[in-house]
Amino acid sequence: MAKIVGVFVCLFIISLDITAGILGIQAEAAQNQEKHLRLWIFECKQPSHEAFQLGLAAAILLSVAHVIANLLGGCNNCTQQDLQKASPSRQLSVACLLFTWIILATGLAMLVIGTSSNRKSRASCGFTEHHFLSIGGILCFVHGMFSVAYYATATTAFTN
Repeated sequence: MAKIVGVFVCLFIISLDITAGILGIQAEAAQNQEKHLRLWIFECKQPSHEAFQLGLAAAILLSVAHVIANLLGGCNNCTQQDLQKASPSRQLSVACLLFTWIILATGLAMLVIGTSSNRKSRASCGFTEHHFLSIGGILCFVHGMFSVAYYATATTAFTN
């Protein structure tokens, strides 16, 4: 029964991350449909409300997937001595946990920067902010892979 629940948790986590990635890429496409005027590294553009909504939804789904993976993945003993004595499965679990946090921070930052550039109150000119939403969307896919790897290794490391 635990294996079936584990499979459904992994599928749920990966579906949240895939949905967030698709929304991030769609937000980039919606942003690119707005009017642009570019001079070298400066750009003037109108904000896209659709890109704002899609980027915000992608950021929320990425955060929810991360919280679920960390809550259901269990708690690791992360002291240096415990980690050196731990099994390879537990060490892999800690490495995946570290990567999920790094990818979350980077992907969420990209999505927030891309989303905030599409606020209605921000119809101005400035430096170009290219592809933040699509890069954040791609990082959602990577986050999904590492989150599932973390959940799988953490649950096997604690049951053994």
